[in-house]
Amino acid sequence: MTEQLSADDWISQGLKALTKSGFTALKADPLAKAMGVSRGSFYWHFADLGAFHAAVLKRWREIAAEEIIAGVEADSDEPLTALLRRTFGARLDLERAVRNWAAFDPAAQAAVRAIDRRRLDYIEALLQRRGFSAAIAQARAQILYWTFLGYAFSAPQLPGARLQGLLDEIQKMVSA
Repeated sequence: MTEQLSADDWISQGLKALTKSGFTALKADPLAKAMGVSRGSFYWHFADLGAFHAAVLKRWREIAAEEIIAGVEADSDEPLTALLRRTFGARLDLERAVRNWAAFDPAAQAAVRAIDRRRLDYIEALLQRRGFSAAIAQARAQILYWTFLGYAFSAPQLPGARLQGLLDEIQKMVSA
């Protein structure tokens, strides 16, 4: 690479490495080799590996919650329908990789807890918009989220028609 790399370039490469090889790949040397640069570029942007890991986790939180929520809110479909389509139709390799990392690292664990809370709060709000009481919305949001997490760790992914049938059934379960 001949152009100067930005912190975002390193973070993007980190997300790719995390998805492909797991959290043990989040080190300056292998990332630098993959990008064709010296590791000095890494330390120009990040004080240490911990700072880099924090930046990767921050970006994951943006991708895994805020960008999805913004997309759902901008979608022309009913928001819960749009959310289900986006989350159950997505590639979830990064989700699995971050959750695996969280089993070994307190900072990753904190990021996962924060994302779980953000997602649950959003699902609860969508259910309340559909007319459910706060208590029912909270219970159904938790069930929906557990369903998503189970799906995220299931393999292989379902064919489109089968997935759509399951999403239709989920919709029936959360209809007021």
